[in-house]
Amino acid sequence: MLDNFRTFSKEAVTKKEPVLIDSLKDLLSAGYVLYHTAHGFHWNMKGEDFYEYHKLFLKIYEDIYESLDPIAENIVKLGDIAPFAMNELSNRSKIKETNLAPTDLKELTRAFQGMNSEYISELKNTFDVANRVNEQGVANFIAERIDQHQKWDWFLKASLGEK
Repeated sequence: MLDNFRTFSKEAVTKKEPVLIDSLKDLLSAGYVLYHTAHGFHWNMKGEDFYEYHKLFLKIYEDIYESLDPIAENIVKLGDIAPFAMNELSNRSKIKETNLAPTDLKELTRAFQGMNSEYISELKNTFDVANRVNEQGVANFIAERIDQHQKWDWFLKASLGEK
């Protein structure tokens, strides 16, 4: 009886995991583009409030970077290979890189805030997928990331004087 249950459960999970793996790969790719952008903006901030924005983007990119490893580990834990080639990450990401010149820190911040909002949507999608396939550990991790990126969204909007 128990052997039949294991076989059934393994087959059920196998059918559900690919959609979660794909969602996590999309999330990892988008997260990497977001991280890379935040880091680049941090390096190139210029303007009246340079130091405050420089520190803010440092905190943001460090936070995003710390989240990438657990996303990749979840992909591997689910039985696949985490993408790591730069072109694959960039091509797979729904968030596209920006080539904004670092002339206006408010423009950079506004652009990044938009990218962060897109990432929140990616996180919510992955959260929904993880819940559908009953991967509560992944869902819990993603829920924490949603909360953190909503906080970054608030910080970015507040620094721009927006609601």
